Amino acid sequence: MDIESLREYCLKKKEAEETFPFGDTTLVFKVRGKMFLLVSLDNPVLQFNVKCDPEKAIEWREQFHAVQPGYHMNKKMWNTVMVDGSIPARTLREMIDDSYMLVVRSLPKKSQEGLL
Repeated sequence: MDIESLREYCLKKKEAEETFPFGDTTLVFKVRGKMFLLVSLDNPVLQFNVKCDPEKAIEWREQFHAVQPGYHMNKKMWNTVMVDGSIPARTLREMIDDSYMLVVRSLPKKSQEGLL
């Protein structure tokens, strides 16, 4: 996975939008105004932050050395994932999917309409 395939995958999600609220080197993907993925554009190795169920966050960290507690994020609910080739693309997509769905499910019931 590279930055373009990551971007395309995120933007395929219903109502996903890309923003730069923290400057021009941090690309943020949101759904209905809530962040589900952040990616740094100035690191030599692609890495991104995704929201996680707290138990799943620990599981990913134990399973993959390239998954660490979320950099500059709530370490209980966010992971930083380094895309160094050690994590299968299928698993990276699962992490992104999980993050998106956690954010959608955290929206008020009425706001979830059309996303599930």
